[in-house]
Formats: sequence, structure tokens, C-alpha cells
Amino acid sequence: MTHTTQKWSLGFVAAFAAVALSACNSSTPAPNDGGTTPSGGGTTEGGTTTSARPAPTKAPFTVKEGEVIRIGLVASRQGELRPWGEDSSNGAALAMAELAADTADGDPNKLIIEGHEIQLVVQDSNSDPVQGKNAAEQLVNQGVIGLIGEVASGITATISDVAFSNSLPLVAVGATRTDLSAKGSHFFRVCYTDALQGPVMAKFAYEDLGLRKMAMFTDKAQPYSTGLSESFAAKFKELGGEIVDEQFYQTKDTQFAGPIANTKAKNPDGIFLSGYFNEVGPLARQIREAGMTTQPLLGGDGWDSDQLLTSGGDAIVGGYFCNHYNSLEDRPEVKAFLDAWKKKYNANPGTTMGALGYDSTKLMVDAVKRAIMEAKAANKPVDSMMVINALENTENFPGVSGAITLKGRNGDPAKRALVVEVTKEGQKFAKAFEADAVMAK
Repeated sequence: MTHTTQKWSLGFVAAFAAVALSACNSSTPAPNDGGTTPSGGGTTEGGTTTSARPAPTKAPFTVKEGEVIRIGLVASRQGELRPWGEDSSNGAALAMAELAADTADGDPNKLIIEGHEIQLVVQDSNSDPVQGKNAAEQLVNQGVIGLIGEVASGITATISDVAFSNSLPLVAVGATRTDLSAKGSHFFRVCYTDALQGPVMAKFAYEDLGLRKMAMFTDKAQPYSTGLSESFAAKFKELGGEIVDEQFYQTKDTQFAGPIANTKAKNPDGIFLSGYFNEVGPLARQIREAGMTTQPLLGGDGWDSDQLLTSGGDAIVGGYFCNHYNSLEDRPEVKAFLDAWKKKYNANPGTTMGALGYDSTKLMVDAVKRAIMEAKAANKPVDSMMVINALENTENFPGVSGAITLKGRNGDPAKRALVVEVTKEGQKFAKAFEADAVMAK
């Protein structure tokens, strides 16, 4: 099986090569999901205390003075999650290009930090957890000091295992499954978690839409979907609502008549679809065709793709889902990002993973820069544990998706979540939720 290797010297395509990857091992995981201040006590998204995370034990990867520093990105460039993979890798390329332009020293296609050229190398997960693991291993073999990726939580889990065993930092782009960050102190993300977005949608359903009896459809093959359904149900019941039914399906299913009939018999007020856009569109169509035409449809950030409207049509219009930012937000970071994206790609990003890929890359480069400065001050080579420490001490990093603080948060930033409505034109802002307000009892 081959993967496409893509290398950017801070945003400019340097080379393409097909790299054959080794076969997966015998254990097959579940299918797919301007300033920092160095300154760790951990808190969750809602502000409660968390325990210390396991630390990697292998000797860190070291880069000598003057050598190239490589950062690896794993993205779904092929397969059913390609819209997210393309946007996250394009976001990374844009971030690299901007960094090169801002810090050009002779060659505007390169970033040189204290004598080190920084390069980004991309491997394709092909929307598959096993291939995601293989892609991460290939990047380790290419000598990266840190990893970025992925969007699907199931794929990210396999990448995280590789990063942990090699004492490398991992910055997840859009993987929201809550327990991913508990696996080790190497893990960070720029997105919120399902511990927030499930309750956000439960609160919106109960308080804003006035729903009291919810049914759920859960993709049992996706750690993302099962975790999101769990957190939605817990908060909805806490608020006083009732989960009258939960039906299960699996990734790539196309016919849902049986589960829909079971749900219809329970007469819910609304329906929560916690899976990815690939199945949610057809599922919405069949729900409406079965006669459930008045129940609001709700979901998580897994809905975020232009393909949702293509597959769901009018059936998904009027649905609501949780997202990370909205292109119509009146923030200078959003405007600057969209202007730069349009200039480079002559279009808008198709999903919010463009912004999260951009934020992840700028955050990782910023941490690498701080690690280089620490190494120089100590008169020793920079290593991957220094990058992990720099990420852990990040405060108020200015991201397009919002300010990112990781210090004392066990890898999970406290991010604002948005609820957006699906319209025929795309997404329309409905309501913003702050983490502390949502998670308060």
C-alpha cells in the first residue's frame, strides 16, 4: 500500500514521492475518528481538576545545531474523509507559507530559526486507522521532531500511540474524543472535546429548541460517535430530558430502514445523529422519507462538510450541529485567514478543518521555536521533549479558531463552541457557548 509523501519548506511544495509502507501489525484498531508565554495541575474543559498524564520514557529525538528540523503531518488525503484531509493539509501549507513570508531571511521559501531550516512533511492516512499508524511510523523514520494530525478520533488514536512510543509531541487537528488526551503528556489538540460539544448540543436542544424526548443514532464503529452520543445523553438527562431510543449503525452503511422504524415507534421530539457527514446525509433523507418530518436533527462537528448538503439535500436543511468557528465571525483573525486562503486557493475552505490545520501548524512551529531558544540557552541540542514542554506551557496562542491555552489543561484547550444551522447556502451561525457556562452543574 502506498502513501503520498509531501514536503513543504514552510508552505512551498518541495517534493512528491510515493513511499511504500509496511503492513499493519497484528493488532487492528477500531475503524475511524503573536504570542505564547512559557510558564503545568490540570483542568478539564469545564474547569475541574485532572490527574497527571503518563509521560513518554524513550530517549527524545534530538536535532543537532544547524540541522533541518522536520515536522510531520498525517492527513486523510484520500478516502471518505478526504474533505477534512485536504482542508487540514491546505491549512498547514498556508500557515507555513505565511511563516516563511514573515520571517524570510534571504530565501522567502524557507524559515530559518537560529540556524535550523523548518520543513513540513505530509503523509496520507487514506482515512484509515491502520494506514494512519503506518503514516506516522513513516514520518518517524523520516526524522520528525513532532507530529500533527488527525481529524478522525479513531485515526488519531493510532497516531498517538506511535508518537508516545517515540517521545514525540502530537497536536491533533480536529480529534474531539475526550479520552485521547489521557493517554500521555505528549498529546495536545487545538479543538474542543466531546466533553464540551455533546453538552453544548444537549443544552441547545433542551433550552433553545424546547425538546424533551430525544432519540440518537450512533455509529458504533467510530470512537468519535460513541463518545459524543454518551456525552450528549448524559447532559440531556441531567437537564431533565429523556433519551427514548438509541439505534446503532456502522460506517459505510447506506440503508437504515430498520433502525428508523424502531425510532419512529418511540415518537421522539428530536433526533441526535452523532456520526460523520458520510452517513448523516443519507440517514437524514431516510428519516424524512419515513415520515418523521418535524423532528429537528442535531449533531456534532462530524457533520462539517459541503458533502452533507449533497447527500442530505432538503432533509438536512434546518438541522443544527456544533462547530469550531464560523467564517462570518467578526474577528480579525478570521478575516485575515479567509483573505489569505482565497488568495492562495481561489476559494473558501470547505470545512473548519482548514482553520484547525492552520492553527495546529502555527502552534507546533511556535513550540519548536521556543524549544530551540531553550536549547540554545542551555548550550545543547534541541529535542522532542523540549517541544512537548513548550506546548504544555502555551498560553493565549492567537488561533483562527480562538485563543489556545494548554498550560495546566492536560492537552485540552478551553474553547468556545458554536452551534450552526444547516441552510441551502451552507452554515448559519445560531449561538455561541462558553465552556465554563455549559459544564456548570
